[in-house]
Amino acid sequence: MLLNKTYLTIVLCIASLTAYAQYTEVINSNRPGVSRSAFSVGTNVVQFEAGPYTVKEEHTPLKYDVSGFGVDFAARYGLLLPQLEINIEGIYQNDTQTDYRSSIPSELERSNFKQLTLGAKYLVYDPYKNAEEEKPNIFSYHANRRFKWKNLIPAVAVYVGANFDSKDNPYTASGIEGFSPKVMLATQNNFSSGWVFVTNFSKDRIGSDFSDFQYILTLTKAINEQWVLFGETQGIHSDFYADNLFRFGGAYLWNKNFQLDTAVTFNTKDTPSVFSLNLGVSYRLDFHKDPGLDNGTSAEEEAERKANKKRNKKNKKNGDDTSNNKRKKETQEIDFDDN
Repeated sequence: MLLNKTYLTIVLCIASLTAYAQYTEVINSNRPGVSRSAFSVGTNVVQFEAGPYTVKEEHTPLKYDVSGFGVDFAARYGLLLPQLEINIEGIYQNDTQTDYRSSIPSELERSNFKQLTLGAKYLVYDPYKNAEEEKPNIFSYHANRRFKWKNLIPAVAVYVGANFDSKDNPYTASGIEGFSPKVMLATQNNFSSGWVFVTNFSKDRIGSDFSDFQYILTLTKAINEQWVLFGETQGIHSDFYADNLFRFGGAYLWNKNFQLDTAVTFNTKDTPSVFSLNLGVSYRLDFHKDPGLDNGTSAEEEAERKANKKRNKKNKKNGDDTSNNKRKKETQEIDFDDN
């Protein structure tokens, strides 16, 4: 289990990609982190991802701080084509802003969606599409794990979405309301030994006076079949807000349809300083059916059928070996008596 934005995520899933589908035997979550994988969840897969978090901000020059909590969430669905995914994503926050500029501190209670976006993502290039055609080197362990230059060619996806911002939203610049477009380019490299590198470049709230540009770089490492670690940097640049955020954390694969994760977020400035701790879950409802099957068998049932077939074949082989050993022993006894 090695590959996709949390091999779990990210990471673990690409190892089972086929030439005709994005579907993977293990959940393919965008968590941990906030970057978006280049790959979809797979046709007829419904997936939910959510993460409650705490936030603490301190703006030293302007003498205020923010303390509160929130939740980021996403619902994803693989629609019609293996490369296509539609999704809705959002961040809802509730906090208290305390102003210390006067002798008597004042508090402002705030709550709203910091982001609410409906969009679609399409994989335009998949360098791993025919990966199953590459045979492993059965004579060399190191040859299978060495660096390959072709792995520098990433999978590439494009995203188009629409933001919705309510009027007088305390988390957006004054004058921003209603719908605005968002576009993004996502790339993904799956390297050997469980390393995955994801990049996102996005332009948000296009056409407004405070449109921003963001980039996210995420590196993940699969430790084993259940654990993955990650590090991430996010840059935000606009006339309203600019920041460079750093995240570190990990994820645990509970089972093939359920993942847990955690991360810490911080920056290195005081305008404002940011510290956030979050927990997250990802869960999928797997209605995917292998398009190569016409008997109504689900992908999960087909995987189980193949496993049973492989197990029966192994048992049969062991049985044949036992029979052969028995006949060989009887032959040796006969030869001994003849002598």
